[in-house]
Amino acid sequence: MVEVLNVLGVPTSAGAYAPGQERAPSAFRAHGLVEALASTGWWVRDRGDVHGVRWQPDPDRPEAMNVPDVVDVARSAARRVGQLLDAGEHVLVLGGDCSIEVGVVAGALASGASVGLVYIDLDADLKVPATGEGALDWMGVAHLLDVPGADPAVAGLGPQRPLLAGSDVLLLAQGNITDSEAEIVRERGIEVIPLAEVHADPEAAADRAVAWASRHDRLLVHVDVDVLRWVDFPIAENSRRADGLTLEELGAVLGRLVAAPAWRALTVCEVNPDHAPDETASFARLNRMLAEAFSRCPAAGAHPHGLA
Repeated sequence: MVEVLNVLGVPTSAGAYAPGQERAPSAFRAHGLVEALASTGWWVRDRGDVHGVRWQPDPDRPEAMNVPDVVDVARSAARRVGQLLDAGEHVLVLGGDCSIEVGVVAGALASGASVGLVYIDLDADLKVPATGEGALDWMGVAHLLDVPGADPAVAGLGPQRPLLAGSDVLLLAQGNITDSEAEIVRERGIEVIPLAEVHADPEAAADRAVAWASRHDRLLVHVDVDVLRWVDFPIAENSRRADGLTLEELGAVLGRLVAAPAWRALTVCEVNPDHAPDETASFARLNRMLAEAFSRCPAAGAHPHGLA
């Protein structure tokens, strides 16, 4: 069976604080991501983009801005992701802001498969409109779990509600969780691998996540690049100077996760090209890290001319 890696862009910043992330899919491509992936031996198909939305203020609903746009884009992503996964293929989703993961999960669930989500982010994203400062990209996991206070249009856009149980989510490299989020983690039984554990041994932390995911039919991996240490690699939407992973640590984690037997989709979110001091150099490093991670997958090396 031919192992296919599909690249799908979701160029939206509707769920963010400000615009910028909607440019990321085109920047990844312009700086050679598809070619870098193909050089690893994957059979790579660039599926283009679903429609996107650029952020704009939403004064009529400041506590949860742009909900209709977030839902519309997520549904489009769900349709495309579901089709590709049901064909037995793999997907690299290029965001866009973190709210698109609701659509990726909805698509992965559409055929009835069980889904485990490894969520790589300094933040837990368990906020709701009352606590999330208006940006839905702080609220993705809360809406996947349909916690009290979640927006019904976002939480209800998939084939089941809630989309995931707490036991279906693992928070990896967690380093910034509020008291209200910590309570949800305890109540829902969400697995957590803290940032310090990943620093200590990235590959061992990833192996722990792979073992956790083994009971699911499909493993999805979500990366918010604000998990990266800003002063080392400023590319994320969130420009706080908090501790985070190095690019090399993240690459080591991803190399293990995409090699897992159940792995099916990786979502990379919150990349803001406007924050890169040198866009060409930054994307060269980011694309190289992703290609090296995918090169560790058993499917790599099968197709020396891997563009389809």
